[in-house]
Order: sequence, then structure tokens, then C-alpha cells
Amino acid sequence: MIRDIQRRIIELKEEKDICILAHSYQAKEIVEVADITGDSYKLSVEAAKVKNRNILLCGVHFMAETAKMLSPDKHVFLANSLAGCPMAEQMEPEMIKAIKAEDPERKVVCYINTTAALKEVCDVCVTSSSAVKIVKNMDADKILFIPDCNLGSFVQKACPDKDIKLLQGGCPTHAKITKAELDEAKRLHPNALVLVHPECRPEVTQGADYAGSTSGIMDFAAKSDAKEFIIGTEISIAEHLQYRFPEKDFYVLSKELICPNMKITTLMDVYKSCEGIGNGGAFEIEMTDEQIAKAKVCIDEMIRLGG
Repeated sequence: MIRDIQRRIIELKEEKDICILAHSYQAKEIVEVADITGDSYKLSVEAAKVKNRNILLCGVHFMAETAKMLSPDKHVFLANSLAGCPMAEQMEPEMIKAIKAEDPERKVVCYINTTAALKEVCDVCVTSSSAVKIVKNMDADKILFIPDCNLGSFVQKACPDKDIKLLQGGCPTHAKITKAELDEAKRLHPNALVLVHPECRPEVTQGADYAGSTSGIMDFAAKSDAKEFIIGTEISIAEHLQYRFPEKDFYVLSKELICPNMKITTLMDVYKSCEGIGNGGAFEIEMTDEQIAKAKVCIDEMIRLGG
């Protein structure tokens, strides 16, 4: 049944000139039919290169918005309209404008996990894989990093020469992981290397052998000679790695590392979206030229400074 649906999706992609972008947190059966898979940074860069008339994003809303900003002449669709991101919606543009008015010299760096409206009032966008490099490359010494204070703390430590101000915000899934859970995972798997996402709390990140983006974690596991790994990010990454490297063992740091917004998209959502493209049956991202122009400024800066 799954293979039949996948075959039909592949046929529909050809018939309707669709490129499927899938975040690495998506299920294996979705990744298998995607044209491009990766973390937020890779999807951002690749979205700008897509030649197809239609783009179907399998991920969350801000990712589809980013794809639309980078390919404004394309029709961009989100496979499941309910797939949002709590972190992206934590802060309002008016709040950031007020902070900027009080301290105009401080440049605003926003994590890509933000709404297009929030990006409009920011100076540069970053992803977990590019944040440290971009902040180091900025000519500004005073920075406001939003919304994730855990990723911001990670950047602070890597850029001690910068004056980085943080606000309370972040990923509820990664932030719930405790040092006690990390210690227990190490006790159960004493020979395993610990690879975590910097959206985790500082005490968890500091206890890891490697902290980095989703792609960074996967690359580290691929290149390492080690045979056992504890994976401290969304549990789908441990699953993908298990399929890719059956000779190695991968353990989830916590069973709580499940993103409901990423998991809400199913293969049937992808199939129905492909069927609906062109006849009003798919959820399309609508943005005005003015919205795109304003929000895209910080995205362009991300690509320029992170390239």
C-alpha cells in the first residue's frame, strides 16, 4: 500500500511539475519521495534553486514561507496546513521593534524558526548550522539573538567577543530534555558518543561529545569510527541513521524528543496535496510582494554571510 502511494506521488510530481522539499524530521516514507531533504539551512538554499513550477514543503509553516520568499515566482504549498512551530510564534514584531528603539545599535539576529512578519524587523536570519559562522562574520558587535535562548547561549560561547543579548524563548521539544535524562542515557550506553542539537539546554549541550545542527549530527555519525551514538534531537533522526548505517547503533536520548508539528504530516497528506495542486485542493502559501521583499532581506543576509 505504501509503495503504491509513493509511486502515485512520483507520477504526480512529473505530471504537475512538483518539487518536494522535506525536512529531515519527516518520516522515512516521505523522505523517500522527496527531491530534496535536509535541515532548515539546506532547504532554504535549495529552495532558491528549484526550477519546478510548484514546490511542496513537507515540514512546518515557516519553512514554506521561507521557500516562498526565495522562490516568489513559484507556487509553494505546505503538505499539512496545521503544521506550525511554537517557537516561531513566540515573539511579536512590535516587541522586537520596541527593543530596537531602545538600543538602535544592536543588530537583531533571528533564528529561521520565526514567522515572516518577525523576519521583517530583523537584520539577519540564521539556522542552527550557520548561526555561529554568521554571527562571527557580522560587522556588528552588539546583537539581539531571538527567539531561542539555548541556541543563543551556544552562539554566545562560540563568539565571546560579541555582546549578545538573549530573550526567553526556544523549542519546547528540545528544551524539555534534562541533564538527568542525559546522565541516564550515558549510564545505559556507556560506550556511545552523545550528539545533541544546540536547541537543548546548555547543561545538556555541555555534556555532549558534539553539538550541532540536524545535518551536522548526521554528518558526524556518518564520518565517525564510533559504533554507538546517543542522538539528542527529534527521534526521526535516530531512525534515519539506523537505516543508513545498520552496522552502527543509535539510541534516542529521550522518548520525549518528538515534534508533534513535524509528525502531523503523513504520506497521505503528501499524496492529497499533489493531487490538489492545480485545482485548489492544496494549501498554498500566499504572500504579497511587499511582505516578501521586507522579510527576504534577512534571508538574503543569511545566505550572503553563511556562504
